[in-house]
Amino acid sequence: MNPVSTDPRGWRAATERALYGPGGFYLRPDGPAAHFRTSVHASPLYARAVATLLTRVDRALGRPDPLDFIDVGAGRAELTRGVLDALPPEVAARTRAYAVERAPRPAGFDDGRIEWTDEIPAEVDGLLFANEWLDNVPVDVVEVDEHGIPRLVLVSEEDGTETLGEPLPDGPDRDWLARWWPLGDEPGSRAEIGRPRDEAWAEAVRAVRGGLAVAVDYAHEQAQRPPFGTLTGFREGRECRPVPDGSCDITAHVALDACARPGAVLLTQREALHALGLRAGRPPLALASTDPAAYVRALASTGEAAELTAPGGLGDFGWLLQPAGPVSPDALLVDVADDEEE
Repeated sequence: MNPVSTDPRGWRAATERALYGPGGFYLRPDGPAAHFRTSVHASPLYARAVATLLTRVDRALGRPDPLDFIDVGAGRAELTRGVLDALPPEVAARTRAYAVERAPRPAGFDDGRIEWTDEIPAEVDGLLFANEWLDNVPVDVVEVDEHGIPRLVLVSEEDGTETLGEPLPDGPDRDWLARWWPLGDEPGSRAEIGRPRDEAWAEAVRAVRGGLAVAVDYAHEQAQRPPFGTLTGFREGRECRPVPDGSCDITAHVALDACARPGAVLLTQREALHALGLRAGRPPLALASTDPAAYVRALASTGEAAELTAPGGLGDFGWLLQPAGPVSPDALLVDVADDEEE
């Protein structure tokens, strides 16, 4: 864990230090997969769906050589490897893959197909995919005091105790709140200022000359902002009280509608995966008689698809699709169907 400061500071500075400072949570050898489970870890079907999206981008771009796949917030490159393994051989042979991660290359990582880097490449022709990245871009938190005034929330790095700081001054953060998360004057109301995420996403999108940028995350839209915010922690697979000492993940849901640039499309994960051909249909019962092993495999795959697309669970994740160049999200997601029960 980090050596902690005894002086309270805003959540953005405290989270940056806790996650990415010396000894920070995301720089530890065990990696984030030891503490929480994403769609990538839930099933290889997720990587296959992303590979399907990459092949559609490839076609839309006229099959460039090389074709870029950029995995932002790559963890230990689980998604990158899964996508490369799922691509058709001809597409895989042209694919230039990058695992973008602030943590150093893991010990023993020797996949020669993947370039490990801490920066998004300057020029991308293909698919930039950020799975649960933006929720770990640190943000400040504000809370309305008893007089109806929004104040910056300060936090102790030692034990997570919060206090209210100075009123939020006029400037970009206050402007962002007024536009994207109006708080009103109800005491105790809270919001996370998503401006750093908007800026991080805009910088990522600028790198894509042609193709598609996709952000997938816990999300909320303006009509349904949570009244008390979403800041929380995760440790060893369980949600916990957020303490910015490096011992746990610190995360908050993303205002994806604020991140979106003109031309973007916002979907649920359920809608996006359905459009990419992933559905949780039960295999034919007759297969159980003709090929029992295949039936068992198909049934397991059905369960995994159901988890990835489940309403109230992973299926409710937000997908933000931002096109660049000749690529149209409508053309890539040609099979969006009615959200019927399966």
